[in-house]
Amino acid sequence: MSSENRLRPARSRIDALDVIRGFALCGILVANVRPIAHANPDVVVAAGAGDDPLAWLGLLVDQRFFPIFSLLFGVGFSLMLESAEGRTSRPRVVLLRRLLALLALGLAHMFLLWRGDILTIYAVVGLVVLLPSTWLPRWSVAALAGVLLVVPLALSAGGVSLVPGLFLLGSALTRYGVIDRIEHSTRVPALLGLAFAVAAGPALWLQTGDSFTTWLAVAGLLIAGAYVCALLVLLRTRLRPALPAVFAPLGRMALTNYLSATVLVLLIAQLIDGPPETWDTLVVLAIAAGILTSQRIASGLWLRHHRHGPMEWLWRWATWGRRP
Repeated sequence: MSSENRLRPARSRIDALDVIRGFALCGILVANVRPIAHANPDVVVAAGAGDDPLAWLGLLVDQRFFPIFSLLFGVGFSLMLESAEGRTSRPRVVLLRRLLALLALGLAHMFLLWRGDILTIYAVVGLVVLLPSTWLPRWSVAALAGVLLVVPLALSAGGVSLVPGLFLLGSALTRYGVIDRIEHSTRVPALLGLAFAVAAGPALWLQTGDSFTTWLAVAGLLIAGAYVCALLVLLRTRLRPALPAVFAPLGRMALTNYLSATVLVLLIAQLIDGPPETWDTLVVLAIAAGILTSQRIASGLWLRHHRHGPMEWLWRWATWGRRP
């Protein structure tokens, strides 16, 4: 057994991951309000279009947060593999059950509520890409991640086509120990974040000519990287107590909050006049803020008495084959 796969002692929870996950959940909801309300994942209102004075915010939101969530899924998968290796002689069976359970949840979400569900895609890509990658050395996982990110961009693709590469990138970062050190430095994320932000400028300018070119995906990846680095820097400042207080409960119950947000958006949409694609950005922000505030309060109250959110508890039960 290689050194990276030797049994490790139980690790403590990495607070930064919960903060980043909760932050990404907020952005994903803002981006998804109109498509969910319309029951159509393809509904997009171009940034800067029409008379909406806040439409430019789309440049900071659309396609900017799913890369973070996808990266974190790969991170979480490898962390789960480490945990399973320390608890069972068949860790990949545990991961297989975990992905199959996610697939079941995703299919239910897609067919019952919203066909723009991402969980189904995550589960399928996990089964096809992530699970087999656990037999590969970490250097090959990192190399394959690069290939699977560059090729879609070269083909002027983006969106879900980037998910396999982002999954593997997150896995490689974990297997190389980067995730264990993400809260130990200010200089590295500050420099990386600055580089991402500077590079995002030209990509944003090029994107505005056509919302669905390679530059949309490139700008999304760069801005996502800048967001993550900014959070890591802020976690090393006096804002550290505030960030986990706001975002960590949302991140710890990300699955529950993602699914419940769909229900809440669909209910709210029944109370608002006009088709969702005509809602201006202020309406979208108000809906998202109301949902996220209620979810933050509910998550905080729930986690005072339980270790896991309700959907996380069910997912964990399916993963391990016994009650958590």
